[in-house]
Amino acid sequence: MTHTAFAIGAHPDDIEFMMAGTLILLKSAGYEIHYMNVADGCCGTAVYSRQQIVRIRRKEAQSASMLIGATYHHSLVPDLDVFYDKKTLAKLAAVVREVSPEILLVPSPQDYMEDHSNTARLAVSAAFTRGMRNFPTSPKRPPITTPCAVYHALPYGLRDGLSQRIWAGQYVDVSSVIEQKQKMLLCHASQSDWLDKSQGLGSYAKTMVDMCGEVGKMSGKFSQAEGWRRHNPLGFGAEDFDPLSAALGKKVVVDAEYQMDAKRRNGSGV
Repeated sequence: MTHTAFAIGAHPDDIEFMMAGTLILLKSAGYEIHYMNVADGCCGTAVYSRQQIVRIRRKEAQSASMLIGATYHHSLVPDLDVFYDKKTLAKLAAVVREVSPEILLVPSPQDYMEDHSNTARLAVSAAFTRGMRNFPTSPKRPPITTPCAVYHALPYGLRDGLSQRIWAGQYVDVSSVIEQKQKMLLCHASQSDWLDKSQGLGSYAKTMVDMCGEVGKMSGKFSQAEGWRRHNPLGFGAEDFDPLSAALGKKVVVDAEYQMDAKRRNGSGV
């Protein structure tokens, strides 16, 4: 049986910042891996024309996906056109049905940027509609019945739009693949200068490595980590369906306090 993991980011380099280490580890665990950015990156420049930067960023993303043996899927819309609408949802739902992921890695629903949070909404709904024969996808694809566990990454910067810290329910140890993750990120050469100009980022790769270090501290166990929150399993799989933990074993630590707080908030705890 083929096990498949699908990472869906908003813009080229989002996967590299917040998801790529986990995706690499899943590849090593025997998963077939897929890579997609919903937006084409057309606004990520202070130098190039729209057509030029789209071509550049597509090539950068393809190079990054090739580094880890991931199947690349083309973007659907321009930057800042990532809206939660039926047209975009129908396109993304078609891709999800083609890939049929057991593990779906998506952005945080709370983020500083609407493209990111809207991508999270679109990806969740695309997975939720995977078995609905009467939901029309574009292009038309037959429904699938594969259970799908959806995991939300932490937001870039580890805070939401109101600067509140977002904590994870599961942490993945990415210390063994941090160099591969860095090489993937450095494929996006066009973004180093742009993010320095637009966000005062400074060192592009160091920012990612430092953020993994911060998430590692949050885990209380790993030196470098990526954090995840599992989406409510209703409509996706069984309550105890957690293929990420099953696949990565000791490289995953579950925050028991976070899980207990979630149960309390849902009215199912003591």
